[in-house]
Amino acid sequence: MNKLLKLPFALLIGFAVLITSCRKDDPEPENEEELITTVRLTFASVTGGSPVIAIWRDLDGTGGNPPTVDPITLQRGVTYNTTIQVLDETKTPAGNLNEEIEREANEHQFFFTTSGLTGMTIAYDDTDGNNRPIGLRNRVTTPNNAATGTLTVILRHELNKTAAGVANGDITNAGGDTDIQTAPPFQVTIQ
Repeated sequence: MNKLLKLPFALLIGFAVLITSCRKDDPEPENEEELITTVRLTFASVTGGSPVIAIWRDLDGTGGNPPTVDPITLQRGVTYNTTIQVLDETKTPAGNLNEEIEREANEHQFFFTTSGLTGMTIAYDDTDGNNRPIGLRNRVTTPNNAATGTLTVILRHELNKTAAGVANGDITNAGGDTDIQTAPPFQVTIQ
């Protein structure tokens, strides 16, 4: 009788060990990085009128065909409410990554670098849960004079938002990983 009790008990222990060992061997699901193929900028003048839309698109990624980049033409001395939309257009329908950026806002921030656009200012118009900038919404003010130059948009992930200058848009001390950088940059004309 004692042997009959030991057999089910041994089977139960063996089954428990098998289940436990299988669980340990299962790989952890990876947090797969989203592919960013498209950055869409929309400039809406605070005084009204048709918005200016410019798209940076690289459907085949780094090393394939070069990205297509729309030129941006803005009026001088105007403030624009500017939004960024980040997409993965390899999916149907296109994946809108803004929701993920907003959900993980404490870990994301856009940076903007300009060349040849002296006097143009870009101010963040949105913040994360710690009152630090994100950059999906911004206020762009153009200079009072005509100019031409470039605008580069960079999205950083897992950066140090408390580092010196980061809250003011200085990428120097931000660290983290670059999710996307619009290279080549947008060509901008202020007229």
